[in-house]
Amino acid sequence: MRVTFTRHARRRAKLYSLAEGRLADLVREAQPPAGTQTILRDIPGVPYPVKIVVAVEEGCATVITTYPLKKGRKA
Repeated sequence: MRVTFTRHARRRAKLYSLAEGRLADLVREAQPPAGTQTILRDIPGVPYPVKIVVAVEEGCATVITTYPLKKGRKA
């Protein structure tokens, strides 16, 4: 699956010191179905779980935004 990042997602990843390569690996591991999906994962070195919002269509996943959940995990 090909993973691309929007400009907004790239800026959020840089702001919160999240590596784009690691985020792309998390999206590939999750294997999200088509449509807009939310992925919550713990990343070593980040004190909070990370939320990744992804739009998936025909083998291409576009990361819309990503950020740590500073108030803890929410479903």
